[in-house]
Amino acid sequence: MSWFPAVTTAQRRTLIAASAGWMLDGMDVMLYAMVLAHLMRDLGMSTSTGGLLGSLTLLSSAVGGIGFGILADRAGRTRALSASILVYSVFTAACGFAHSIVQLAVFRVLLGLGMGGEWATGAALVSETWPSEHRGKALGIMQSAWAVGYGLAAAVTAVVLPRFGWRAVFFVGVLPALVTFWILRRVAEPEVWRTSRAASGAGSGELARLFAPPLRRHTVVVTVVNAFTMFAWWGLFTWIPSYLGLPPAQGGAGLDIVRTSTWVILMQVGMWLGYVTFGFTSDRFGRRSTYIAYLVAAALLVPVYGAVRAPVALLLLGPPVAFFGTGYFVGFGVMTAELFPTRIRATAQGLTYNFGRGVSALAPFAVGSLALRHGLGFAFNLVAAAFGAAALLALLLPETRGREIVAD
Repeated sequence: MSWFPAVTTAQRRTLIAASAGWMLDGMDVMLYAMVLAHLMRDLGMSTSTGGLLGSLTLLSSAVGGIGFGILADRAGRTRALSASILVYSVFTAACGFAHSIVQLAVFRVLLGLGMGGEWATGAALVSETWPSEHRGKALGIMQSAWAVGYGLAAAVTAVVLPRFGWRAVFFVGVLPALVTFWILRRVAEPEVWRTSRAASGAGSGELARLFAPPLRRHTVVVTVVNAFTMFAWWGLFTWIPSYLGLPPAQGGAGLDIVRTSTWVILMQVGMWLGYVTFGFTSDRFGRRSTYIAYLVAAALLVPVYGAVRAPVALLLLGPPVAFFGTGYFVGFGVMTAELFPTRIRATAQGLTYNFGRGVSALAPFAVGSLALRHGLGFAFNLVAAAFGAAALLALLLPETRGREIVAD
């Protein structure tokens, strides 16, 4: 921790703001996964319909991510971050009022708009206030907040669901809206963004630059790589709680709600360690090599996880699957921050991250549909294939460790 005393107040506040937003984003989004089995029962949904609603959320998040990324480049990182948190908080709570599949679908789509915007704005905010030698660590800490949020979703479900039902679980999701007041009052815009905006006049996002040389190749490659990793992540983690909780006759492990929540919370320990470890490792050994190593490990572990049913085996395998199956996201954030110029950084991150997430909207539906015939465990092989494809494509990315961020 010899690097920590050098952290400035501005750097600390941006990291707290982005981490809090991402943590609560994770909590709000994963509340759906935690109560999905109950929604299917009460609203008469099949696994394919449940997956389709998850896909609609991801599709709308692609639109929101691109829109909020452009907003962040034009109006500022903190304003866009606050707006995205407010949107996803309000519409998570609204899901608790749904009395039909159509109503729930509308609220999930609106929630997705804010969900998509949080990552791009938060990643840009942190990247532009932290130096190259510690940027991986900072983004690793920020990204690790998702695991805390996922764990919070499991804890909230375990406490609230048995007593008050799934509607009350969603009502808890409005609490993140309170964070926006602190962000707007206490977190300053990065100096590098202010300098770049002043030099560029109106601060246009210049979206067309992403598809012209020399940025075009980077834009295409990182978007496709992220589409595969997003497909894998959402295809796996949308269905893990259901996989643990469904009876063996339906291809699940048959755990009760308390054990399912406990197993999921323990997976978040592995997830959190995966994020943080990636940050430190990539600062020392490089972004690309660490990124590829995580993806290969995930591709090998997921089929094993899908093949076992014993509670103890699932308990032991869960944290390593979460470690490698999520930690690579830190690498995507660092590399995109270091590949694209300040004037269009949030736009680039919003586009490449969330277009990939939009394509990955097929994942919950694809895995759910495959599970109808072969069970969720077998369907997870599709996830493993996506991890493997992403690892191969990542070989086309350059190494970015050591690149400083300037007001370009």
